[in-house]
Amino acid sequence: MKPIRRPRIGSAIYVLPNLITTGNLFFGFFSIVKSLRGEFHWAASALLLAAVFDVLDGRVARLTKTNSEFGVQYDSLCDLVSFGLAPAFLMYQYGLNSFGRIGWIACFLFLACGALRLARFNVQSSIGKASGDFTGLPIPMAAAVIATFVAFMTDLDANQGGELWIQQIAHEFLSPLPVRQGIMLALTPMVAFAMVSNITYRSHKTLRITAIKPFRLLVLFVIVTALAAWQPELVGFFVALTYFLSGPFEYALGWKKAVEDEEIFAPQEDDDSVMDPIDEDDHNPNSKPKS
Repeated sequence: MKPIRRPRIGSAIYVLPNLITTGNLFFGFFSIVKSLRGEFHWAASALLLAAVFDVLDGRVARLTKTNSEFGVQYDSLCDLVSFGLAPAFLMYQYGLNSFGRIGWIACFLFLACGALRLARFNVQSSIGKASGDFTGLPIPMAAAVIATFVAFMTDLDANQGGELWIQQIAHEFLSPLPVRQGIMLALTPMVAFAMVSNITYRSHKTLRITAIKPFRLLVLFVIVTALAAWQPELVGFFVALTYFLSGPFEYALGWKKAVEDEEIFAPQEDDDSVMDPIDEDDHNPNSKPKS
């Protein structure tokens, strides 16, 4: 009698975080396609969905204890597409293309700063200094600022301002196209430089909600969910803009200090160089350690 072959659950669990990361990449690419077609609300929504998948893949990897170096590098590459390249396309197609050379340079500045932000975070992770608060604005939140702004503008145009007085004032002030294009042109380098700054931003990993009673926390969650369901574009833009401004605000008040990061440019040791030939004994699990 042949033994029953059981499915290898461990391999499926290992692949799961990378599948979720692929969802992040898919929505980033989907956003680029929609931006090229001029469907800006869909493009902005796709960026926000990519951010959701970006949060989920890390959580799933930690819960299933399937963290890997491959997953870290793959996640970083997908983030550059979804939160660096896709927002740059969205900004250029939505209004910065009217500024000519200055417009595409501003979009490239956002993309380049996003790449630098990811590279710095990867190095900080490798030397054990990425835990706690973030150094510089995280690239998903930088993309969220752009995406929620575009979503808010398109919603104002579709509803002719909306029901709230703040929406009507915003629509009256932002209805001229040159005004919103000028705001985006000014907002783009500000968000870009925030990503590569040494200003500290609070991380959700350092939040402590144990002091809040569970029932009050549930009530707060219900209220926030209701507000987001009522005016998702307005609430989303308010949350993203508040987080973007929180770093400079806390730094100006002295609540947070700038972080030095000279160690990320430390020269690599010769033994750790990726250009050195690979010693097969180092990758053989049965080989004896060198003395």
